Amino acid sequence: MQSQSATTTSTAETYLAILRQRGIEYLFANAGTDFAPIVEGYAKASLSGTATPTPITATHENLALSMAHGYAVVSGKLPAVMVHVSVGTANGVCAIMNAARENVPMLFTAGRTPLFEDHTLGSRDSYIHWGQEMFDQAGMVRELVKWDYELRSGAQVEAVIDRAINIAMTEPRGPVYLSLPREVLAAPMEPAAGKRRPVAALPSRPSEAGVAEAARLLAAARNPLIIAGNTGRDTAAVGLLAELATQFALPVVQNRARHLALPSGHPMHLGYESGPHLGEADVVVVLECDVPWVPKAVHLKPECRVVHVGFDPLFGGIPIRGFPCDLALTGSATAFLRDLATALAPLADAQAIEDRHKSVTKRRETMRAGLAAEIARVKSLRAIHPAWVSHCIAAAKGDDAIVVNEYTLMAEHCRFERPGTYFGSSSASGLGWGMGAALGAKLAAPDKLVIATLGDGAYIFANPVAGHYASRQNNLPILTIVFNNGMWNAVRRSTLTVYPEGFAAKANSRVLSQLDDLPAFEQVCAAAGGYGERVEDPA
Repeated sequence: MQSQSATTTSTAETYLAILRQRGIEYLFANAGTDFAPIVEGYAKASLSGTATPTPITATHENLALSMAHGYAVVSGKLPAVMVHVSVGTANGVCAIMNAARENVPMLFTAGRTPLFEDHTLGSRDSYIHWGQEMFDQAGMVRELVKWDYELRSGAQVEAVIDRAINIAMTEPRGPVYLSLPREVLAAPMEPAAGKRRPVAALPSRPSEAGVAEAARLLAAARNPLIIAGNTGRDTAAVGLLAELATQFALPVVQNRARHLALPSGHPMHLGYESGPHLGEADVVVVLECDVPWVPKAVHLKPECRVVHVGFDPLFGGIPIRGFPCDLALTGSATAFLRDLATALAPLADAQAIEDRHKSVTKRRETMRAGLAAEIARVKSLRAIHPAWVSHCIAAAKGDDAIVVNEYTLMAEHCRFERPGTYFGSSSASGLGWGMGAALGAKLAAPDKLVIATLGDGAYIFANPVAGHYASRQNNLPILTIVFNNGMWNAVRRSTLTVYPEGFAAKANSRVLSQLDDLPAFEQVCAAAGGYGERVEDPA
């Protein structure tokens, strides 16, 4: 068996040092036998004073990756994650799909079952090292990541890290996957020169001709509509969209919002469902939105023109997506908004703007009256209605709080005025994301109140024992609110949508959706040293 002296540098030590040199502050980890060189590297670095990413222990892989997701979207920085070989990768697939669909960059790494059966340092020494090996470990996530690779030698560690960072941080951003064999991590190497620096490719800008055509379409429109999806991912876009909407009286809908694209109080904000506003639209501008409406439920006017804008405006990673498209502009939505304001100014019709402003104001007043009526109707209901809970959260949270919503919060009843204060679950809807994402958000913004709003199913999928423990272990206090309706309502709702007059509807069947006798969730939090309370009185 080879040994390693105190003066020898291992690949694992160099790997950790380079991660920190490249600005990676945290390594979210769920460890296994493959981590031995990493653990040893951390121990040696603590004695030598070498800077390394701060390790954040998460006792489930979905939690580790979701924490990294929340940290990335709030901080804007690249996190690193490491899980245990094939089995850890398998547990993380759901979370990495969430990150992929939301273009969240992260360096997702996993150990690799030791390669050798001999006496090489780091070679196989446990019976699991045979059963956990796969022919193609990365194949589990290849469809979901931008790039994958297996580290072959310490000599390439710097080049591999830089390539991973470059690709993850180049728009459209997303996760990358790197597997790390134990023998390679344990092997001695010459210290890296440290001269390389990762440089993400500069983001593309929508073509000038394309912006001019979009401006021409909007100038001629009587009933335009902007559908903002993930536009607020770049917080600079929020102010630009607000200015554009105000200047030209352009109504905005945040369809199934995952980021705050427009403040709730903005006079052109028409809510979170595009369907009610599409029937009369003659021009629709879709900004960074994978599903701007559900075609089965919405019919556009034949003459309506549709413009899609984003780094991947046609969402090539989705196998089938048949939304009409008359103009697709590839590039930054932020740059598009800035350029569009300039291009639209000399073309805009002042009378049309004034008429549209009056029309949108009236529609907004009707919408707000409807929301107020709904609150009046549900405020005393038992079981407590989600609209009332959302209203109460709005009254309590303040403008500065960060809300991470997995399904249940009704954003139309909960005001958000500041960019970077609202994050919704991925369109992949891989359950169990919200609690971990809220913990990652708290790590990135320790001075802010962070609230996770979850359904009962999302809470169970979040591995709440692991989540509350991570909160305590890493000093990340968050407020978790579980909307407990005792069922998987998405299952029930989809059954009624597909079979509105079916047997399940007539019998009020809740087969495979009813969740009777659920645990006392508040006690799960208390078991980890937190405070838990069950609320049944809407007052």
